[in-house]
Amino acid sequence: MTSFDEAVALQALEGDRWRGHADRRHESISGMFGGWTAAISLQAVLRSAFAGGSTATPAALTVHFIDKITPGEDVVLAVTRLGGGRSIAHWRAELTPVDASRVLAHALVTLVNRRDSDGHVEPRMPEAPDPSSLEETHAPGSQGQQTVIRSVWGFPPSRQGGTSSAGWIRLAEPRPLDPPLLAYLADQFAPRSFYWSDGPRPSATVTMSVYFHATADELAAAGDDYVLNEAVGTRGVQSTSGAQLRMWSRSGALLATSEQLCWYR
Repeated sequence: MTSFDEAVALQALEGDRWRGHADRRHESISGMFGGWTAAISLQAVLRSAFAGGSTATPAALTVHFIDKITPGEDVVLAVTRLGGGRSIAHWRAELTPVDASRVLAHALVTLVNRRDSDGHVEPRMPEAPDPSSLEETHAPGSQGQQTVIRSVWGFPPSRQGGTSSAGWIRLAEPRPLDPPLLAYLADQFAPRSFYWSDGPRPSATVTMSVYFHATADELAAAGDDYVLNEAVGTRGVQSTSGAQLRMWSRSGALLATSEQLCWYR
């Protein structure tokens, strides 16, 4: 079992409630890494759905980061199926301390029963050197040691003349890609407010959405290989900053997209 699997492990409680642990290895600068919160929230919904006999897969995840999750503490995730039919189901997960004194994060998850259909892909993967040819870097905090980043462009993120970046990323202790890991890696890029500044500044993710596009065959083909995170800012104004992300497999499959809104000062 990898450190990622340990960090999102859940113990079943009564009534679609799950107990997890805020693993200090996935701590960021000011609390738990947002990608960990997204991953364990999705994991709790999937555990509840599968326990009820569902074979649906994630299509969308939106997480609202409400309060600081203290590294090293246990948390409880209360899961509710909000509604849906045979093709689409909507779920909610609320993450609280063990005493349920306040909500720390709130997640909405859409699961779908996928079927073969026609389709299209509008964006194209940017050209990127082989990750082995690029220098290894790490994000700040202990969570930064859990992933390996090999920057293609846009690093270090200060006074770049734009807010675009791209970097290969994977776990330092590789494991096969799945939706919870994609959710974790979707938060692995620098706040866009760093890019028009002289360096890092206070920033916190307010909300993050991840949209899952990868087929089961594409995830299997990607295995535990690097994913290319291609990010760009949308707008920063009046202390909020938006960003969009595309996640590509090495073979050029668009695995997931994401959008964030951050607070900064």
